[in-house]
Amino acid sequence: MINNINMDKLFLEAQNIAKMAYAPYSKFRVGAALLCDDGTIITGVNVENRSFGLTTCAERNAVSAAISMGKRQFLALAVSTPDSEDPVGPCGACRQVLSEFMGPDIPVRFAGSNQNQVNTTVGTLYPLDSLHELRHTSVLY
Repeated sequence: MINNINMDKLFLEAQNIAKMAYAPYSKFRVGAALLCDDGTIITGVNVENRSFGLTTCAERNAVSAAISMGKRQFLALAVSTPDSEDPVGPCGACRQVLSEFMGPDIPVRFAGSNQNQVNTTVGTLYPLDSLHELRHTSVLY
């Protein structure tokens, strides 16, 4: 447990939902589980498109689902990539979106099929976050 957050349970949710991913082109399924401040867990999967640029990631789908339910405060994120032996972290676009809704201390866990896990934070994944940096300065460029 990290700060009273059961990351094992959250990661299990991500593993289970990854089975629902739509990845006919890459065969690379991703599941994400987002813990909201009220204890709700919102999940998302990657959804591919033959026009690859239109593919949406599991992490962003989970955030979008949460926002559409009125959730705005998040405590943790877990990401499962069962088609990779090694852990695969969120892509750059997902890191940007995560930083929009989560502070730098929010825990993130990701792992592949070999169960080697990376436990980190949003701030470590996205260390130079202009949104939060601008909040701490009186000068806007």
